[in-house]
Amino acid sequence: MKESKVLKIAAILFILGVSFFALKTLQSILLPFFIAIIIAFIFEPFYEWLKKKKVPSGLAIVIVVLSIVIIANITSIFVLTSIGPFKDGIPKYQAKFDELLVYAGNKLQEFGFDQKAFKESINLKNIIQDASVQGVITSLFAGIAGIFGDFILILIYVIFILSELGSLKRRVLRAFSEERARSIAKTMGDIFLDVRRYIVGKTVINLVHAIVVGIVLWAFHVDFFMVWAFLSFLMNYIPNIGSFIATALPFLTALAQYDNVVTPVIILILLVVLANVIGNIVEPKVLGDKLDLSPILLLLSLIVWGYVWGIMGMILSIPIMSMIKIILMNFESTRPVAIMMSYNQNSITELKETTKVTNRIKKIFKGKK
Repeated sequence: MKESKVLKIAAILFILGVSFFALKTLQSILLPFFIAIIIAFIFEPFYEWLKKKKVPSGLAIVIVVLSIVIIANITSIFVLTSIGPFKDGIPKYQAKFDELLVYAGNKLQEFGFDQKAFKESINLKNIIQDASVQGVITSLFAGIAGIFGDFILILIYVIFILSELGSLKRRVLRAFSEERARSIAKTMGDIFLDVRRYIVGKTVINLVHAIVVGIVLWAFHVDFFMVWAFLSFLMNYIPNIGSFIATALPFLTALAQYDNVVTPVIILILLVVLANVIGNIVEPKVLGDKLDLSPILLLLSLIVWGYVWGIMGMILSIPIMSMIKIILMNFESTRPVAIMMSYNQNSITELKETTKVTNRIKKIFKGKK
């Protein structure tokens, strides 16, 4: 008995090791594939709407692909034109921040603090070069620009995924017995529906959040407001950490840009209030509590996916883990793992209710047999 458990643990560790190695080695193939999955789920409702309007499947896919190409071209122009002015503006902010440090150091010196040590400890130049705030943002934009290099491959993946989603259910109904086919079709339908709701809902929420952030920063004439709005859209896929980064960087820009502290503080308050409204009110209403993930799991997934695929891996980590949790939630044998991935009590309760409903459906099918 002990030997079998040891073998199972060894097999699991071996599979995890091989999977990790494969994800790292095949990054150039798998990263575009996961991006294509997310894009396919985002545009799948549009694809289904076109088919309901009697548009042939082939033509519907062409329309979807053209829409993706147009959006991607607009985004690529923005990305490629934004990073240059941002990098060029760093010296100006360095000089402004040095002035703020001198002022703060003088004030602290009046209370007995060491001005030189304070200035060296939070020198913006050191932050930019060592902790690499600029480097992180540059890497982010470079990663997005790299995705456009795989754009053709992503489009090919999207075409195949949309084609498969449309015919997969029909093939299942033909391949299995009626009872088995209904059970599989229901499970697949639940997985696709939940994943699509999450991906589409999260993307729409992030887009609205980014637009509002852009409007607020534009109203206060904050430099690079389009950069911060776009960064807000991407960073909000990363819970808590992403929202903090998307709020802190525009505040620091405003702090270095304005000659007073009041305006940057007002901007910070507005951004914090907006982030809390979106994160604590809007998202739970739209996405539901059952998609929550354990904070430890969030941290580990950020570390692992960030190491495997870099900045883009960190952005994709939470959508990928949420998709994995949804899939595990829809199978009775793996549902305990989904419960362990959860954090809120409401989420665990919903998972248990899902188990009861699934068992009832199975009893109904057995009764019909």
